Amino acid sequence: MSAEQVARRFADAISRQDVEGICSLMTADHQFVDPGGQVVAGCEPMRDAWIAYFRMVPDYTIEVSEVYGRRDNVVLLGQASGTYTADGTLRPENHWVTPAAWKAVVRGDRIALWQVFADNEPMRIIMSREQAH
Repeated sequence: MSAEQVARRFADAISRQDVEGICSLMTADHQFVDPGGQVVAGCEPMRDAWIAYFRMVPDYTIEVSEVYGRRDNVVLLGQASGTYTADGTLRPENHWVTPAAWKAVVRGDRIALWQVFADNEPMRIIMSREQAH
């Protein structure tokens, strides 16, 4: 499987909110880097992080429109979207969409690094509004 195919499979597993599928595609020393530069390392911490994120954004979806690869480095371009919820109820006014890019470093048939480049401000605004209520 090519590095691009592995990266697409990882993005697809994320869009399905398939935590076990995501984890099965991570290296043991996997690193996740969020848009703010925060790093989470290791499969188990990332399992917990994905579970928590999908509780908060249960319909999180990655739409990939372009993929560029060079050896084991892959860049995916597209958009991320989802609906923020604090109580499990998906309200249309809490839905957001933002342009995004992802960098994947592939080792064998697994993702060693997944870095997200996206503007999280739309979700921050929704979260602030919801917490004010």
